[in-house]
Amino acid sequence: MADLTDREEVFIETPFGKPSDAFILGTLAGERVAFLPRHGRGHRLLPSELPFQANIYALKLLGVQYILSASAVGSLKEAYPPCDVVLPDQFLDRTKDRPSTFFGDGLVAHITFEQPISPELIQIVAEAAQSLNVGIHVGGTYVCMEGPAFSTLAESRLYRSWGMDIIGMTNLQEAKLAREAEIAYVTIAFVTDYDCWHPDHGSVSIEMILENLGKNAVLAQSLIKATVERLHTSAPVCGSHSALKFALLTAPEIVPETTKHKLAAILDAYPQYHPVS
Repeated sequence: MADLTDREEVFIETPFGKPSDAFILGTLAGERVAFLPRHGRGHRLLPSELPFQANIYALKLLGVQYILSASAVGSLKEAYPPCDVVLPDQFLDRTKDRPSTFFGDGLVAHITFEQPISPELIQIVAEAAQSLNVGIHVGGTYVCMEGPAFSTLAESRLYRSWGMDIIGMTNLQEAKLAREAEIAYVTIAFVTDYDCWHPDHGSVSIEMILENLGKNAVLAQSLIKATVERLHTSAPVCGSHSALKFALLTAPEIVPETTKHKLAAILDAYPQYHPVS
């Protein structure tokens, strides 16, 4: 992003391993921000290979309070053509055995997830889109599939029959882990193509998808900047920011010290779970 100033590159180690890549830190619209390419620079990581826990934990270590997840998706609705923007508010999980929690190893937590995406952030992104005269669809369900192959025709038709709206491969785990880390999360979904249900899908080429990705990247930069401007002047307190308040169920005195140390960044607001130094 050309408007990102005071740039620096930071490598972060976490108790869950290395994130996808180094973080680019900088100032955007007066706000300090962190950028991470989820698939690594050069797009070298499969969706199932993404270090979801390390990525979100590293953002927590950096002090991030809001995650704007720019994501490429396929459309399951005629009304959502390529290059449209969708702000889903629900997920359907069709992945297999991906890590989607920080907890275990002697500490149990059950977060609420009926609203997996921050309503406050959805509203702010929608307002930013309106200020840019960007057409945007607010609401809908994101099907998170395993990949890396795209849907079969039968799967695509099934998701449409269920009333699903868009399909992607990454955001469900990010949203769950962000909630556990008490970071507000929003998906900004950029449609690159219709999924294979569409009668004209056979005419879609990789070149067309890449062209749409390029258009969406330019739009994403403008939309993210306008959103950060609003967060800089009026950052909301979201329910996600206190998601663990009633979710931690294990008696503090029986939680292993190794687990307390491992999750120290997440448990910082809960002194009863602080590790013994």
